[in-house]
Amino acid sequence: MKSIAVFTSGGDAPGMNAGVRAVVRNALYLGIDIYGIKYGYNGMIEGDIYKMKSYSVSNIIQRGGTILKSARSKEFLTPEGRKKAYEQLSKRGIQGLVAIGGDGTFTGANVFYEEFGIPVVGIPGTIDNDLYGSDYTVGFDTAVNTALHSIDLIRDTANSHDRVFFIEVMGRQSGYIAVQCGIGGGAEMVMVPETSTTIKDVIERLKKDRDKDKTSSIIIVAEGDIQGNAHEIASKVSKELPELDIRVSTLGHVQRGGSPTAFDRILASRLGMAAVEGLVNGKKGVMVGIIDDKIHYTSFKLAISKSKPINDDLMRMIEVLSS
Repeated sequence: MKSIAVFTSGGDAPGMNAGVRAVVRNALYLGIDIYGIKYGYNGMIEGDIYKMKSYSVSNIIQRGGTILKSARSKEFLTPEGRKKAYEQLSKRGIQGLVAIGGDGTFTGANVFYEEFGIPVVGIPGTIDNDLYGSDYTVGFDTAVNTALHSIDLIRDTANSHDRVFFIEVMGRQSGYIAVQCGIGGGAEMVMVPETSTTIKDVIERLKKDRDKDKTSSIIIVAEGDIQGNAHEIASKVSKELPELDIRVSTLGHVQRGGSPTAFDRILASRLGMAAVEGLVNGKKGVMVGIIDDKIHYTSFKLAISKSKPINDDLMRMIEVLSS
């Protein structure tokens, strides 16, 4: 393995730059040429590829986003597009790839590996923390802390005006952000795709709180909850409890941005080093993760197909501590 490339793809996540930095620095330390591919699979197809040096990743560990940029690629979904990408890599003598992203990125990487045999090791970079094979994904911790800051501010106004706030956080198919924010933010309820909380459950909980003279409440809603988004849920509840002052706040893409926490910087650095060492040691078609504080390699197929359930103890914690 004399030459490898690194790219970021899909939604950005705080800590991606720390991952890129670790890949570049470890590759150079091991005497391997390292290339950066800009704009994900699109850049791979278009040949937007450049050789990186140690200084290429100076002063980026603290920055959010990704210096390599990110983009969706419809062309890479086609055999013709993937062939173009392979030709661009071959032209530069690139023998292996480090892909930083989520399930969409790894789905593409797995097909690419199966078709052309180029070794790919993935680093889980997604705020959703929904990939099997790693206790945490790069960006999750920062996203939770960013959301928590906003939730703390909203609780101040909820208390001041005796309001019920439905706060929507990201998570189309995963409630990890919502659950952590619910515990850390002292929410009265959390609604996530993994559970079947009903509108009736919410109404009963709010009535119970009022009976106990609780004048304000925070309910965290993952955007992919089966009852709908925060606006839809709030509207249904308001019809049944018109006497309540109900408001909605959607935190949105602020959760993707910002300087990564120390946890995410260290996690990304560990995974970046392990990704390069995995390629050197013959790993291919795998995602590198950390389980019980140890490095593990999980096949792309397993990482993107196997569910990662939320710990039941965490859901119970929310119920007990908010009572």
